[in-house]
Amino acid sequence: MKIGLSSYSLDPLIRSGQMSLEQAIDWAAKNGAEVMELVPFAFRFDDPSTGAIDKDMIARVRRRAKDAGIELVNYSVLADLLKQGEEQEKEIARVCHEVDIAAELGLPRMRHDISAFRRPMDQNTQEAFDALLPQMVEAATRISEYAKTRGVMTLLENHGFFVNGCDRVERLLNAVTTGNYGLLLDTGNIICVDEDPSAAAVRLAHRCEMVHLKDFYVRTRDPGDSTQFDCGGNWFRSRGGKYLRGAILGQGDLDVYTAMKALKDAGYQGNIAIEFEGMEEPAYSSAVSLMNARRIWDEV
Repeated sequence: MKIGLSSYSLDPLIRSGQMSLEQAIDWAAKNGAEVMELVPFAFRFDDPSTGAIDKDMIARVRRRAKDAGIELVNYSVLADLLKQGEEQEKEIARVCHEVDIAAELGLPRMRHDISAFRRPMDQNTQEAFDALLPQMVEAATRISEYAKTRGVMTLLENHGFFVNGCDRVERLLNAVTTGNYGLLLDTGNIICVDEDPSAAAVRLAHRCEMVHLKDFYVRTRDPGDSTQFDCGGNWFRSRGGKYLRGAILGQGDLDVYTAMKALKDAGYQGNIAIEFEGMEEPAYSSAVSLMNARRIWDEV
């Protein structure tokens, strides 16, 4: 088992130019990260106009990770596979293009979303999930089959408010039978649909190919400055109406100890990447989160 960091945790620093991606890799390694996940939000590996993959940049990033002694383990991208007709075909093709980038990076896994994070809350019902499940299975299967030809396993993450929650995640996982589709369990995101993170870890640990470790502050009354969807430091709402805000790992309200013990007791041997998305300064917060993750894993 290796503990590391998602590049997403340092996005504000990369986006502002205070760190390049290569410098972020060096920083993560110096602060104890053994592995790193790449999330192309504050950077990208292709030309936005032509889609041409920047193989020179990929070579530089791979070399920097090797020199830093940090293993690149996953590539995570957004997607909305609930479109119709030609738009759906374009989205599947775009995600397959991201698979090509993951393959060029030499990454063994790629997480892609199924639905948009900002899908309107009144459309996140169980009835809608049941109706759209065949479409989700068909799209995820096509992408997974393509990824298999590139040596990349595709992953489902419990993310957002629609394809989240233990029951929904397991239904989709069970329906995609490519042998190349696995679970990225986010121990924090499960609170977005008001389920218990430690119970989810107990239930799903045996299915995990990778884990995102995350912490949140949780409030039942409006703390002010809250929105529905903007989770990059602001308070946002769970599906059941709780107020959530990203926290430094081990300093929020989630039971990180019990969740990590559940993973350890299940014999989880995969990679753990910390995601920090709170209001505190990202480098400080990520460093403390890395220290806490290792300490808590050793204590449980």
